[in-house]
Amino acid sequence: MKRTACFALTLVIACVFVAGLAIGAPAKKIIRLNHTLAPDSHYQMGLEKFAELVKAKTNGAIEVQIFHSSQLGSERDAIEGVTLGTLEATLVSTAPLANFSKKFLVFDLPFIVKDRATAYKALDGELGDQMAASLEPKGIKTLAFWENGFRMLTNSKRPIQKPADVAGLKIRLMENPVHMATFKTLGAAPVPMPFGELFTALQQKTVDGQENPLVIIKTSKFYEVQKHLALTGHFYSPAALLMGQKFFRGLTPDQQKAIQDAAYEARDWERKYCQDLEDSLVSELKAAGMQVTRPDLDAFEKACEPVYKQFEAEIGLDTIKALRGK
Repeated sequence: MKRTACFALTLVIACVFVAGLAIGAPAKKIIRLNHTLAPDSHYQMGLEKFAELVKAKTNGAIEVQIFHSSQLGSERDAIEGVTLGTLEATLVSTAPLANFSKKFLVFDLPFIVKDRATAYKALDGELGDQMAASLEPKGIKTLAFWENGFRMLTNSKRPIQKPADVAGLKIRLMENPVHMATFKTLGAAPVPMPFGELFTALQQKTVDGQENPLVIIKTSKFYEVQKHLALTGHFYSPAALLMGQKFFRGLTPDQQKAIQDAAYEARDWERKYCQDLEDSLVSELKAAGMQVTRPDLDAFEKACEPVYKQFEAEIGLDTIKALRGK
């Protein structure tokens, strides 16, 4: 009887001790991270790498939960969610950010970026710091600038060889003033539309075409509803990994460093992934049935010059020259 009572008392004490540990243990922090692309996209692959790095660097104290295909809203919805604190993080193309800060307009100018090395130097340097700082008053922490890619033009009507071939086409665009002005200058009819609605709009001929990097054209299966692909590279599109300032500041200094380091490491991984993938994409899209043209880019760049004049005062001539290199 005495031995049984002692055993029972020991068991009770042990349970109380374990329960106390559980109550005192810090809860795991969850980062819900939304993006609009497919589950096999470059965004998803990069974010999976980011999640893996965050878990390792925080010893599992922080978990990144990824929501693809606009599960938690459009890019604009996600940005607004981050500003309001209703969403912890998102990965978005920079074009919609022009609605939150005019600093982002410079990367939207047509043909301003000719190669990735120029883009990376600017994004990882002073210009990128200025762009990130401009979002801080909105409650947004910019962790890093990732890769989306050079945007190419597709449509279901005709091959594109010269600027005049774009005239009259209804082209879906992101809600961005420079993008809209560029295609109006080329004579197209711009149609702003959330990405999640795009495939159906192309399928139903609500719009004739769209523009996106090759990897998105492939992973979103636009080749099923678009016949013509023009390798224009008219806009270079970075992607911004954003986090709510309030959430970030609520982390310990060690956790903040872990998140920031993971963002940079995953950025480098994702950029290389995109470049390696792009080498094979033109051939894959041809094999999927798309007719590919290589337009006269000098003619396109000349046709788009009025867009620079239109936005010169708003963006700043010095900023344009710094990125353009002339």
